[in-house]
Amino acid sequence: METDLSQSTYMENGNFTNATDAESNSLGCVQIRIPQELFLTLGLISLVENILVVLAIFKNRNLHSPMYYFICCLAVSDMLVSVSNVVETIFMLLNDHGLLDVHPGMLRHLDNVIDVMICSSVVSSLSFLCAIAADRYITIFYALRYHSIMTSQRAVAIIVLVWLASITSSILFIVYHTDNAVIVCLITFFCITLVFTAGLYLHMFILAYFHSRRIVTFHKSRRQATSMKGAITLTILLGVFLLCWGPFFLHLILILTCPTRPFCNCFFRNFNLFLILIICNSLIDPLIYAYRSQELRKTLKELVLCSWYFGV
Repeated sequence: METDLSQSTYMENGNFTNATDAESNSLGCVQIRIPQELFLTLGLISLVENILVVLAIFKNRNLHSPMYYFICCLAVSDMLVSVSNVVETIFMLLNDHGLLDVHPGMLRHLDNVIDVMICSSVVSSLSFLCAIAADRYITIFYALRYHSIMTSQRAVAIIVLVWLASITSSILFIVYHTDNAVIVCLITFFCITLVFTAGLYLHMFILAYFHSRRIVTFHKSRRQATSMKGAITLTILLGVFLLCWGPFFLHLILILTCPTRPFCNCFFRNFNLFLILIICNSLIDPLIYAYRSQELRKTLKELVLCSWYFGV
């Protein structure tokens, strides 16, 4: 995946290149210009938010459970997008203002590192969304055996496996970026994880509805409500992920189906907008965690107030 430090690039036949102005102008294409300062601002806010989520989960022992371990890793995945965006934008701003003279070879290496981070983020995010869905599924339908099925050791093993797979696949994606099979694999993985997660959700919500009508004791009712709240939270996370990452995967699909057509080139020209949506996903996720979890929200408030107090 070859890129330059201009964020108005797109992926064509496996490479990020600038769309041809002649083709775009002939169709009257509209290219949305996004200031680099907006990339930097959103990236920094997202980075701070996700760091706070990770610190809150580490700080509060009540959040030391497999589901929150996976949420913590999901926040780290979002941080990869934020860090890559901030680093890229800083280099671009310094280069544009003549404050940095970078060798083209160094730029290629930087682009490769950024691409690895972004690819690792999407693979790990999808994987951890699946892991959280499976965790909620076990919590609802195998409540009595949950602690024997989803142990801390198994959760750590899943986390290690996901990160190894994400990093390995990302490196392979960069090495074989000229092969369309790599893009096909990424799109296939995206579709498989969505089908898997959607299947679990459908089963969860249908059976949970019938189970809730048979529950008699208050304790079970409370436990069922808590489990379903976690499932609803993850449904929101998945929906936001689809909205924010969907245009990027549509971008990849168009690379395979119509890489040279003028209409597709019009779509490619707005790659900056897709990047902003991806960054917004990293920014919105922590807000969802905080809104849906009272315990996490309380810990986040303590961290913010503590940092503000010592800052003053």
